[in-house]
Amino acid sequence: MKLDGFFEENKRIAVAFSGGVDSAYLLYAAVRAGADVKAYCVRSAFQPGFEFEDARKLAEQIGAEFEVIEVDVLSDEMVIANPADRCYYCKIHIMTAIKAAAGEDGYDTVCDGTNASDDVSDRPGTKALQELGIRSPLRECGLSKTDIRRLSKEAGLPTWSKPAYACLATRIRTGEKITSDKLLTTEKAEAIMQDMGFRDFRVRMRGKDALVQIAEGQHADALMRESEIKAALAGLYEEVEIDKTPRLRNIDLKELGL
Repeated sequence: MKLDGFFEENKRIAVAFSGGVDSAYLLYAAVRAGADVKAYCVRSAFQPGFEFEDARKLAEQIGAEFEVIEVDVLSDEMVIANPADRCYYCKIHIMTAIKAAAGEDGYDTVCDGTNASDDVSDRPGTKALQELGIRSPLRECGLSKTDIRRLSKEAGLPTWSKPAYACLATRIRTGEKITSDKLLTTEKAEAIMQDMGFRDFRVRMRGKDALVQIAEGQHADALMRESEIKAALAGLYEEVEIDKTPRLRNIDLKELGL
């Protein structure tokens, strides 16, 4: 099935919208196809504040109605216990809230941005999507991450080259309790790194210490600025270490033919 065909069959849809590469293109394609579509963006302790403003601006640029839903993910003991399948419990909260809000607005079909490149067998959150009946049009129509970046570039969407971003909870080791203080510390640390010009990175908590992981494209620069980074993050952690190996891989846009 082509994506336009999905919208012909599903003319009224709600989109779980993060403002990332996939959900942005899904929302754009729905609007372009003339579907009756609304974007629902969840605000929780797991997302940094800048993401909501970016998502709001993007929805406005695309021309879609936009609503923010507050979800207290830290109210669930299974979420804050941070087991290996934490994403399942978190996704249940988030998608249940979106389904409820969408239902009140008359949208029976709720979609997310899972694409054909995502390994659903290794994603606990996929189980939650299946249980709740969430549709994934990009995946259903066979669109890979490379396809979506290419189509996003052709559409003029600023997200076409945006690095992948995982929620703040992923910075805390599995099995270590998640708290609002830990999430806030992580958000502050990553905001500092962004202000320093880094684009694709993670600041991971290791107890009271931090491990900074930088993608290949800026890794050498990070090592040269190691003392600067450590000084900038010193007020947030007892010790700061720069991972000597680039653990994250930059998006190679040339390799993708973009």
